[in-house]
Amino acid sequence: MDTSPTSLGGVFVSCIMNTYPSIELVNRLEYDNDESSLFTTLFNDVAWRDEPITMFGKTVLQPRRVAWYGDEHARYTYSGIEHRPLPWIPILQDLRQVVETQAGASFNSVLCNLYRDGRDSMGYHSDDEPELGSEPVIASFSIGAERTLHFRSRIDHDIPTIKIMLPSMSLLIMRGTTQQLWKHALPKTTRCQSPRINLTFRTVTSLDVGLDRHPIDSKLNAIRKA
Repeated sequence: MDTSPTSLGGVFVSCIMNTYPSIELVNRLEYDNDESSLFTTLFNDVAWRDEPITMFGKTVLQPRRVAWYGDEHARYTYSGIEHRPLPWIPILQDLRQVVETQAGASFNSVLCNLYRDGRDSMGYHSDDEPELGSEPVIASFSIGAERTLHFRSRIDHDIPTIKIMLPSMSLLIMRGTTQQLWKHALPKTTRCQSPRINLTFRTVTSLDVGLDRHPIDSKLNAIRKA
């Protein structure tokens, strides 16, 4: 199977397993502002910060700058820290409306990531926090430097890595069982010397008190036994 980077639009369908992720790549999101002014506004208006993360008992700064915006109740817990959203700013509100129309879904929050150059990265993960639900819709908007997103199966490690090139102004929409079956990452690269901004729109829901089991655990076990 060809796993070289692709920037083809429309629905990207992997034929490598019976249950494949539903991933749609829109090459260029239609937006009123020109690309340069949009990037500048996001770069200047978003309250970027360096955020720590604890992994294997060690706390380090994430290799990118981040910001979390959303409705007041859109709180989520990551790495043992509850994140409270900043109130929406006009540029993110405008983009949310455009992204919602394209995705056919509504979102109450957005995680903003600033990758300053190819040295900034995101490790393999799934957007599977309980607050997002078992089959979330995640809409990921990219502007700036072109980077390659990698997908790796959570179920069958013999499946080759899938690589998708994300051009500036592109929108990647992940639906259904994507987060249950796949992990994704943005690796470091020496080829990129310029910044990229990524906005991942999502819907955060409140959790029932006493939830002690991740809702996708049972689904993963069922898939493995099938």
